[in-house]
Amino acid sequence: MITIEQTANLVNVAVLGEFTLADFKTFEEQSLYKLKSSGSVNLLFDLRAMIDYTVDVAWEEIKFFSREHNHDFSKIAVVTSDQWITWQAWLSRIFVDADIRVFADYEEAKAWVQS
Repeated sequence: MITIEQTANLVNVAVLGEFTLADFKTFEEQSLYKLKSSGSVNLLFDLRAMIDYTVDVAWEEIKFFSREHNHDFSKIAVVTSDQWITWQAWLSRIFVDADIRVFADYEEAKAWVQS
C-alpha cells in the first residue's frame, strides 16, 4: 500500500507493507500528472515501512526512471535503513539524471528534497 502527498514541486510517497504493481502504477500516474503541471519535480520515497516489493515493480521502476523519465526529476530522496535498497538507489544514479540521496532520517530527507 502507498500514500502519496503532493505539494508545489514535490511528490511524497510512503510505502507500507508490500509495494505492488498497482501501487507503482498509482505513483506513476500521480508523478506524470505533476510533471505535466509543474515541470521539474522532486521525489521523496519513505520506504521505512516497506516489507517487500514484487518483481514486476522492480521492472516498472527501471522502465519508468531509466528509459522514460531519466531527465524529469531534480532530486530524489530515499528514506530507508535497508542496505539492499540503499545499493539500488546508488545504482540508479547511473541511469537517472537526478540528484539521488539516501537518508536514515525522514525529516532530514524532507528538508533536503525541499531545499
